[in-house]
Amino acid sequence: MVSTIQNTDVKQKDADRAVVVAVTTRAVFESGADDGEDVYGMGVAFPLLQALQRVNQRLLEENPAESLLFDVVLITTDSQQQQQSSRIISSTRHYGLEVGRFCFSSQEDFIESLLKNNVQLFLSTDRNEALQASQKGVLSALLDQPAAPSEQLRVMLCGDAVVRPDTGPVPPSQQAAQSFSAQLGEMRRRFGTLDSPLSIVLVTWSGGRESCGVALRTLRSRGLSVDEAYCLAGAPRSPIMSVLRPHFLLNDSVIGLED
Repeated sequence: MVSTIQNTDVKQKDADRAVVVAVTTRAVFESGADDGEDVYGMGVAFPLLQALQRVNQRLLEENPAESLLFDVVLITTDSQQQQQSSRIISSTRHYGLEVGRFCFSSQEDFIESLLKNNVQLFLSTDRNEALQASQKGVLSALLDQPAAPSEQLRVMLCGDAVVRPDTGPVPPSQQAAQSFSAQLGEMRRRFGTLDSPLSIVLVTWSGGRESCGVALRTLRSRGLSVDEAYCLAGAPRSPIMSVLRPHFLLNDSVIGLED
């Protein structure tokens, strides 16, 4: 069974234009750590939500009528947390997080909750959840490393997935990735080269400069230009990842920042 509660504390986004991002509650809040009597502690995804909110704020500063905004949904599948729904809502209010809806479902029904809420990106600390969502055509990313607190949302794209040759019909997960990339590119174009609240980074793990160039041209054809591009050509990932510290990594399969 799926139950959704609209957050009356925030203005609801335009359902036809908003980019819906669902994040699991246990990624945002630490259920074992308290900050006050009725408030959860901050989890690994907390800086991510703040960065999404900052992008929205800047978009509205540029154009108060802007409708292309991030719409955040908190997904709760943990039975213990579901019994404390009021605590989740009060924690969100306490930290000033701009969450549009709170969705409560069983572990078996959480895919239904994603589809019902037209989620375009699902973020979780649970690899199995992310894999299940990806298999149902919902673009998913694993949050396995805390991002550095930053006012800039840093999104990393895997260039190897972008240049992978087509072997048949485009799978739903890849279609979802292309659609999300186009929306991300449209958002990025709202800002100038400097002082943007949104930074898009492309990294190719294998191949040389030619592979990186193909990935760049492919993304541009989809309406997405990147701020930075790195070609590792088989070099270890960890040094560049420790410097870039993205909020999440988008690939055609569910991998984490530490994989």
